[in-house]
Amino acid sequence: MANFGGHAIPGSFFLLFGFWLTVKHILQHYWRTNQPKGRQIMPPFFKKMDCLEGGFQIFASFVGIMVEQFVVDGPHAHLYDYKTSSWVKLMNWQHSTMYLFFGISGIALVLTATKKVPAGMDRLALSLALFVEGFLFYYHVHSRPPLDAHIHTLLLVPVFSGSFSIMLEVFIKDNIVLELFKGSMFILQGSWFYQIGFVLYPLHGPEWDLKLHDNIMFITMCFCWHLSVALILVACTSSVVWCTVKRFSGKGQDIEIGMRNTSSKTSSQKALLEESDEE
Repeated sequence: MANFGGHAIPGSFFLLFGFWLTVKHILQHYWRTNQPKGRQIMPPFFKKMDCLEGGFQIFASFVGIMVEQFVVDGPHAHLYDYKTSSWVKLMNWQHSTMYLFFGISGIALVLTATKKVPAGMDRLALSLALFVEGFLFYYHVHSRPPLDAHIHTLLLVPVFSGSFSIMLEVFIKDNIVLELFKGSMFILQGSWFYQIGFVLYPLHGPEWDLKLHDNIMFITMCFCWHLSVALILVACTSSVVWCTVKRFSGKGQDIEIGMRNTSSKTSSQKALLEESDEE
């Protein structure tokens, strides 16, 4: 949709998705680093997380397509108007196509989690979804004012970077650096969608001059700020999750040790009682 909401919806999705991936991969990395060598089978909990994630992707993609197609001024599933000999709301159709591939990615994730398809198919599908998004956006900004074209072009940085890093994950499995980089690119993409909405469709205040070069310079610098914030958020989230899991895991070990000590004390007391009875 050519309004603020049309950018806030995917922005919210990518922000939540980026934080979700960060938390999930930190949990998986913590589990892997605390397992004995040779034991790499993930517990059922992570399988449920993948199924939940895939289901959310499918649901969010479906909602996105419905909103793009059947909003008041949407195309309502009409691609070409033969009466006027013109295409109908191609921008909405491009957004719907983007959501479609993220829905396919969700299906691939569920199938991979349930071992219906080979391992790595989920990452391949997600990489393809990001590539399609970037491919569509590359031809999304032609004949636009300079600032409009530039701010959308900057979006290609996290999109194609994320697509490339996820493609590497197909061949380099369980690499925490690539996994966290993926999360940061999704967060950057989400925050930048919001930035695009605020620039092109300001909620209050004066409108931006889309032809002023100083605005282009500021937006470029602003993108770097978004990148730094995304990296900081991933680092902070990772640290909080890691410390929290480590703390609760330590408590669990203390409880387990305490239970063992209690059971050993009970056994000793029983042995002493038996000896006293014999005497």
